[in-house]
Amino acid sequence: MNKKIVLIVLILFAAFCTIGADPLPDWFIVLRDALYEQNLSANQIVPLYQETVKTAQEKLTGSELNTMLSRCEYMMGRAYQYEERKDEAGACYDRGIEYAQKSLDQTKTAEGWQMLADNISQNCAVKSVSYAMSNGLKVGQYAKNALELDPSNTAAQYMIAARYIYAPSPFNNYKKGIKMMEEIVTSYAGSMQKDDQFNVYSAIGYAYVQQKKNAEARPWLEKSLTVYPTNKYVQGLLRGLG
Repeated sequence: MNKKIVLIVLILFAAFCTIGADPLPDWFIVLRDALYEQNLSANQIVPLYQETVKTAQEKLTGSELNTMLSRCEYMMGRAYQYEERKDEAGACYDRGIEYAQKSLDQTKTAEGWQMLADNISQNCAVKSVSYAMSNGLKVGQYAKNALELDPSNTAAQYMIAARYIYAPSPFNNYKKGIKMMEEIVTSYAGSMQKDDQFNVYSAIGYAYVQQKKNAEARPWLEKSLTVYPTNKYVQGLLRGLG
């Protein structure tokens, strides 16, 4: 085989591996991006959520289907949560937890553990203090379970690091959280999903904001807006810097 053919084969193989590494189908990404772009209200996102659930049920089965349904509930819950509709958000996260557990009962996967941790994590923010106290520690453990199966799962890495940034005082540790987030960027910046990129960049910016280090916060917040330029949450943080 001549060198030119070998080169073409290697290029095609690399392209195939890159495409195959993306676990999220286009029909789900529409829902995910609608959430993070924040151009639509929760009520306007409902039809996208319903269509995504329908497509998932048509295209997937078994553990893969339940993991995807858990993702859908998580995204819809986040949309409600942003509007302070905590009861509706909590109902979504409850369903997301059920789907993730069903997925894990069928097959133990990193994505299943990740979605179980994700939904519990957000549920802690919308439910009672007693719920958070009973379930909060599970988030880190389930994220670690995900990393045991897939050490490159950046969403799970983010959840572990986020504890040090978003936990209330005196349980937070901004310096440690920033260091852990920066390690994710250094190791996986070229392979992270869009929402993981946004979450990591904005978390670093938020940590600096909380320390009143505005000069350090600004570039990270601006970097997160290169991923989702219309995100109102980060826009608000930037406006607060003056």
